[in-house]
Amino acid sequence: MKFLLLTLITHHPDPATGAKTSAAERLRAVVDSAVLAEELGFDGFAVGERHEDPFISSSPPVVLSNIAARTSRIGLFTAVTTLSLLDPVRAFEDYATLDNLSDGRLELMIGKGNGTAQAELFHVTTDDQWDRNREGYELFRLLWDSDKVTWSGRFRPPLVDAKALPRPLQPRIRIWHGSATSRDSVDLAARHGDPIFSANVTYPVEPYAELVRHYRQRWEFYGHQPQDALVGAGTAGFHLAPTSQQAVAEYRQAFETRLAFARRVGLPVVFESIEDFVERSSALIGSPQQVIDKVGRYREQLGHEVIHLSADADGVTPSHKLRTLEMFQAEVAPVLRTQIPSRPLAYGKRGAGCR
Repeated sequence: MKFLLLTLITHHPDPATGAKTSAAERLRAVVDSAVLAEELGFDGFAVGERHEDPFISSSPPVVLSNIAARTSRIGLFTAVTTLSLLDPVRAFEDYATLDNLSDGRLELMIGKGNGTAQAELFHVTTDDQWDRNREGYELFRLLWDSDKVTWSGRFRPPLVDAKALPRPLQPRIRIWHGSATSRDSVDLAARHGDPIFSANVTYPVEPYAELVRHYRQRWEFYGHQPQDALVGAGTAGFHLAPTSQQAVAEYRQAFETRLAFARRVGLPVVFESIEDFVERSSALIGSPQQVIDKVGRYREQLGHEVIHLSADADGVTPSHKLRTLEMFQAEVAPVLRTQIPSRPLAYGKRGAGCR
């Protein structure tokens, strides 16, 4: 199994202290987290894309370029690139540049995105965001694969014998399709032979497992070999301690802060208590052995080879977060790497050769 740390770069007061850093300090902390992730042996670091409070992650390629400059081995991911909002040509230019600067360590996750900010900032609505995402993906893929492109579509001017530069380092980039509920997204992935990354964070596992099963069915429908399908999955929370009681006690304030935020902004509340959250969500909160066992149970439902874990403190103290990361790499990751075989991440110099 492979392990990514992920941040959406939330920017709000610390739940424990009430202090709020500047945007510059918060962004530098993200880059420092990625450097630490490489030092500890994580496989990848992912930066999300959001365009509304409380997030300041509107420009993943800029943040990832800073990370690329300070690291040499760790894979660089977006989570997700909202292609429904972006000009695919401009997105290609940004990510082809990043691919070169990172020595071919880039992998993309794409998705249509959500939130009212899309309509306000980009005039993209629920009526057209899926079509924009599909069209953006197909043009982005064509630009990556071809030196010159002739193309026409609905949402941007046509291209005639167009050459977008720089040419990327990787001849073919792996593109994951991020999805929480969309059958259209997983069908698009299956049609093009791409992997999917299940959100797996808001609800219990069943709806996500059903969507993964649909992906595998469509994968075979489009003529791909079943064993070639590749799945990643998220986690709703992440905190380790020597005992489960200690882990729950240390994470309780963080959970209650998240619960209050969800209620304040009208997000769905599925788990009313931390005990229910630990039991029924994908959160990995407990002792190392409990986390190993839970990942195994979710693996039975999803068949995933890659998981993402929160890179942020999420309301626990920095020392507790560091202990969690170190304990995970020392006591959890080695066991899961042995128990759950996984394919290499990324193309390029790091040696993978499969989707």
